[in-house]
Amino acid sequence: MQTTTQQTLPLRLGITPWHMSSTMDANALCTQAELAEQCGYHSFWLPESHFAGPTSVPEPIVLLAAVAARTTTIKLGTTSYLLPIRNALQAAEQVAVLDQLSGGRLILGLGRGFEKNMLSAFDVNPTEKRELLNRNLDVMKAAWAGGIVGSQAIGAVMSPLPVQKPHPPIWMAAFGPKALAQAGKMGTPYLASPMESLQQLKDNYEIYNTALDQNSQPRPSEIVLMRTIFISDDKALCKQVTRDLAQLASTLKFGNTVMEAAWIVGNADEVASEIHEYQEQLGMNYLIVARPRIKGLSRQCAEQSMRALAAMVANV
Repeated sequence: MQTTTQQTLPLRLGITPWHMSSTMDANALCTQAELAEQCGYHSFWLPESHFAGPTSVPEPIVLLAAVAARTTTIKLGTTSYLLPIRNALQAAEQVAVLDQLSGGRLILGLGRGFEKNMLSAFDVNPTEKRELLNRNLDVMKAAWAGGIVGSQAIGAVMSPLPVQKPHPPIWMAAFGPKALAQAGKMGTPYLASPMESLQQLKDNYEIYNTALDQNSQPRPSEIVLMRTIFISDDKALCKQVTRDLAQLASTLKFGNTVMEAAWIVGNADEVASEIHEYQEQLGMNYLIVARPRIKGLSRQCAEQSMRALAAMVANV
C-alpha cells in the first residue's frame, strides 16, 4: 500500500452520505457528516432529486442546515441544486441563510435537471433550462451583492447576505456538450458525473477546456470528479459489489446514456492505483466519493470503506 499511495498527488476528499433513510432521519444524516469530519473529509455533499420515491432528496439546502448545526469545519456541498425549477430570490435567500448558519462553509453545486417528467412537473420547458439557470443565477448574484432586487420603486435589499464574498463558491454539474460548454463559459469548476467512464470524462474535459479558452476564462483550481468507491480486503465481497454495480449500470440511464463502468472497487492498493490513474489522465485534485447504490451492502461495510479511503489519502 505504501508504494502505491506514494505515487498519488495531493487530493481533497468529499463524500456523500453512505446511508440514506427514507424517513429523512436528521440524526442519522448528521452522524454521518460528523464522522466524515472526524475522518478528515474536506466536504459533505447532498444531491437533489424529485419524485423518486423513498430515495428522493428534494431540498438539500434544508438537510444541510441540519448538518451545519452538528459540524464545525467540514464544507457542505450540493451536487446539483436545480436552479431552473426555483424562484431566484427565494433560492438566493436560502443559500445565504445556509452560508450564515454554517459560518461560510457552503459550496453551491448547481444543476439544470435532466428528467423531462420532473421538469414538466415544475412547468419548466426542457429547452429553456439552461437559459433559466443563467437568468436565475444573475438575479441571485445581484441579490448577494447587496443590490436592490425586484422593482426599483420598492428598493428591497436582501438580508442576510452570505458570509462568503461575493458569494459561496459555485460549481457546475454538467452532462452533455451543451452543459459542458455552459460551465466553461461561466468559468465555474466542472462537477463531473459519477456515471461516465474515464474516456468519456477525458472527452468532456476537452469540450469544457475549449469553452474556457474561447471565453477567456482561467482554468479553475479545482478539478473535480465523483466516483463510486468501495474498499475492502474481502475479495469475494468486492467481486459481489462489482457484479451488483454492473447489473445496476445495465438498468440505469442518465439522460439518454446508459451508465458506464464508472466505479472503483478493490483493496486499498487497487483503489489507490485507479485513483492515481484519474489524477494522471485528468489532473483530478478533488474526489467526491459516492456510495455504492446497491441493495444488501451493510452500513458497517460502507463505513469501513470510507474510513479506509480517508486513512489512505491522509497517509500520502
